[in-house]
Amino acid sequence: MPDKPSGARFERLVEIMAALREPGGCPWDREQDLDTLKPMLIEEAYEVVDAVENRDYDGLAEELGDLLLHVVFHARLCEEDGRFGIGDVVDGVCEKLIRRHPHVFGDEDASDADQVLASWEAIKKREKQEKKERLGADSGAGSILDGIPPTLPVLLRAHKISSRAVRAGFDWPDIEGVFDKLQEEIAELREAMARLDADGAPEEIEGEIGDAFFVLVNIARFLGVDSESALRRSNRKFERRFRYVENALAERGRTVDEATLDEMEAMWLEAKRREA
Repeated sequence: MPDKPSGARFERLVEIMAALREPGGCPWDREQDLDTLKPMLIEEAYEVVDAVENRDYDGLAEELGDLLLHVVFHARLCEEDGRFGIGDVVDGVCEKLIRRHPHVFGDEDASDADQVLASWEAIKKREKQEKKERLGADSGAGSILDGIPPTLPVLLRAHKISSRAVRAGFDWPDIEGVFDKLQEEIAELREAMARLDADGAPEEIEGEIGDAFFVLVNIARFLGVDSESALRRSNRKFERRFRYVENALAERGRTVDEATLDEMEAMWLEAKRREA
């Protein structure tokens, strides 16, 4: 028997979601609203990322399904409120893709990814201005930073903020300038730490640490590295090595609470050598 077309499969998902929300459906699904689903939506997005980074393709198919379920779920809730339905969501993204790819669906040319990105941003900016005028809002120039969601993970948001500024020409001429800025921020952090006992300024220390993080994100941007992915990788590496230390101690009948720092450091270096 041939596989069902993708459209029919998607329609089945929409019908199942509707059945879960209808009277007599699932009590848990019927209790949910846009706010209760928010943390689960974020969690599912991160699980997709985790499956991608682990090249777990079976897991990726499942996690993408869970993420798709949330899209359908959110759309269903809005449809029940008379706002929009899943059809509007699909139509909207299709129209946006066609509108923002005139080099594919129109008569414009784009020879490389940089030109595509520049065209995308120009179209996006024009659309925002048209929306302001249509709604009768202030049609002032606004900020190039407008539209960056404040709820993004902080490293990702820092990357987007700095990338937007770069498009306006606000950037270091080369990466050495960013490293110089990092050293400057570290020096300012040390100065804030030295003043802590004198006048107590934990907020100042927090600010300097934040500034150092922001500069590190810019170093990653210069090098074409995704800061979120880099930190997730370091988290996994630390966890892997620390678990090795715990297991090595357990084989000796000891725990980390009983071990000395020198013992744990030696096992940590052993874990590092094994990985190398």
